[in-house]
Amino acid sequence: SDFERGFIRAETVGYDDFIRVGGWKPAREQGLARAEGKEYTVKDGDIMLFRFNT
Repeated sequence: SDFERGFIRAETVGYDDFIRVGGWKPAREQGLARAEGKEYTVKDGDIMLFRFNT
């Protein structure tokens, strides 16, 4: 698929951390968001922002 071919990375943060700090910006600022690649296995509770190029 186009998504699979253009995948760059997925920014990932746990749900509890995401809610506790109030979103993506504070999660990044506090070092809670991490970049994951194609081999990452999604865990229950992950919130992910996919980065890809078409």
